[in-house]
Amino acid sequence: MSLIQENISLKSYNTFGVAVSSSFFAEVFSESYLKDLLLLPIVKEQQLLVLGGGSNLLFTKDFNGLVIKMSIPGITAVVEGNEVLVTAGAGVVWNDFVNYCVGSGFAGVENLSLIPGTVGASPIQNIGAYGVELKDVFYACTAYEITTAEERTFNFEECKFGYRDSVFKNELKGRYIITGVTFKLSTEAQINTKYGAIQTELVNRNITNPTIADISQVVADIRVSKLPDPSTIGNAGSFFKNPVIDRLAFEKVFAKFPDMVHYPAPNDKIKLAAGWLIEQCGFKGKVVGHTGTWKNQALVLVNHGDATGAEVYSFSEEIINTVYIKFGVMLEREVNIL
Repeated sequence: MSLIQENISLKSYNTFGVAVSSSFFAEVFSESYLKDLLLLPIVKEQQLLVLGGGSNLLFTKDFNGLVIKMSIPGITAVVEGNEVLVTAGAGVVWNDFVNYCVGSGFAGVENLSLIPGTVGASPIQNIGAYGVELKDVFYACTAYEITTAEERTFNFEECKFGYRDSVFKNELKGRYIITGVTFKLSTEAQINTKYGAIQTELVNRNITNPTIADISQVVADIRVSKLPDPSTIGNAGSFFKNPVIDRLAFEKVFAKFPDMVHYPAPNDKIKLAAGWLIEQCGFKGKVVGHTGTWKNQALVLVNHGDATGAEVYSFSEEIINTVYIKFGVMLEREVNIL
């Protein structure tokens, strides 16, 4: 059987549900499969797009190239004392990985419950939620260089993690395909309830000594209450990054909007809540054509059925411009635009 298929619809491979197609398509289930694929002459000739869960991108047109869908399975764990190294294949659904860890008593990723996507994409984006980022639990990842098909292991320092950022989005963008990720977790939980509505929800449930399972469930419930299910309405989760600005800029805008939601960030900077900024501009639940923002969370753009990627992109431009005019803060898209 050929490793590569032609003219494949990508509608079911992107959570926005945008109807586009790819000239060529290959699904990878093992490292050896990936190596064989990368050594094919056609791969050298095509523009490449590596897909995990398709949950962090917006197609604005057909893809004239080769889509490589990473579906490498498997989770293994090595326990030494109270430390645990858990390795997962790039194709493992992120929330399945979280559920495995929580169910096994491995602490560290419970605050990252129900984030869409796959394990292989998690270091690229340095995914994060509710006070925890991937970099807090990352140990190493394996990847194959596209041009040579040779394997390489990246440690924490080499990944150069930043806010929703890593080396794979910058100097190494488009050069490597991640096949597996190893996380450093613990059998001794350090519960983090400081961010968002976690503590309030625990109080509402009369939970005074929460376990990692309690945290995971609360986070999942909060996310479900705020975010739409991609299986029922197309979306890519948070469409914009929470902007991080310097303290002087914050003090100027805070003087005008003293109820502005904000959080401390490293290097004496301030993180603003993009969803709050967007909501203050009247966009929460707004419908424009076939797209709009989610009724419960202005940070999420949705496809109400037949939206094109160009239509969603245009709407996001309107949001960015309106927020800038009102607050002087420039929003940045978290979702990759293709």
